[in-house]
Amino acid sequence: MIVSAGADFSSMIQAAVFDLGKVLVDFDYGIAARKIAARGTLPDRELAHFLAQSPLLYRYETGLLTDEEFYRELCQASGFRGDLAEFSGCFADIFTPIEPMVALQATLRAQGLPSYIFSNTNGLAISHVRRNFPFFGNFDGYVLSYEHGALKPDARLYEVVERITGRRGPEILYLDDRPENVEAGAARGWQVILQETPEKTRAAVERLGLLRGAPALDGNSKPKVRAAEPR
Repeated sequence: MIVSAGADFSSMIQAAVFDLGKVLVDFDYGIAARKIAARGTLPDRELAHFLAQSPLLYRYETGLLTDEEFYRELCQASGFRGDLAEFSGCFADIFTPIEPMVALQATLRAQGLPSYIFSNTNGLAISHVRRNFPFFGNFDGYVLSYEHGALKPDARLYEVVERITGRRGPEILYLDDRPENVEAGAARGWQVILQETPEKTRAAVERLGLLRGAPALDGNSKPKVRAAEPR
């Protein structure tokens, strides 16, 4: 059941864990499909379908393929005629920052709450984000799927988060846009927020009392926050 987190649990939060895509940055693989198709032989719609349905991206984001191996396999599938550097730009330049969420994370960290990125992602994407978005350096640690051989909601990745943060159960606040990922965190006793809009997420964080001096929550807003259960 989705309920508001109570003060007894909110006072226990010692780390904020953020998903990357659709939480801190928006992205659209359709952009990559169009750019790659323009330099290849496969139409962009077919390429987008291939990226969505083929196990290629899964293999890449679980670390089974290097950047170069992924590039070579996608070149074979799409007829892409550029080199790896050009491909990297076409594939990875698909992100835009979600500024209210970037500001929220910066505020929490400035107030002394350690924060971490926890993402299903790949090497080309992370290289691009690190190079182009300074906020990415404003975290205490990173748990990235391709570095650990698993994708959320695999429990192995959540164990890595607990090890890196040094926190467990209700000491962790976790923000993600995918219900299955949030559920996996809640099952470990984490406090979780399902991201629907930046405004609802900020309101949820305010309800937890984590934004000192923040304006009062609008009574009409009902963000989804899961209270941790004692383990």
